[in-house]
Amino acid sequence: MDVAEWIIVAILSMTLLVFLIVGIVLMIKLMGVAEEARRVAIRSQDIADNANDVVSNVKGLTSVGGVVQTFVDKYTDQKAKAKEGSSKNGRRSTKE
Repeated sequence: MDVAEWIIVAILSMTLLVFLIVGIVLMIKLMGVAEEARRVAIRSQDIADNANDVVSNVKGLTSVGGVVQTFVDKYTDQKAKAKEGSSKNGRRSTKE
């Protein structure tokens, strides 16, 4: 081969080597970015779920049906606890 051909081959091989190294480094960095994006997506999904829970709680407390349901739940819980407490003492409640 001629000297000019050797120079061209050397330049092309060095260019290929540089692009190969840059490509490998870029792939490693992109894998890190993809992992971080996955973490962000998981956290954002958790935040969205929590926001949905808060919205449903606020909705339940601001609507008439939700307020009534809350009071009914508290009232039935108190009745259940009273009934449970009287059965633990071995006595039957007279208010049954």
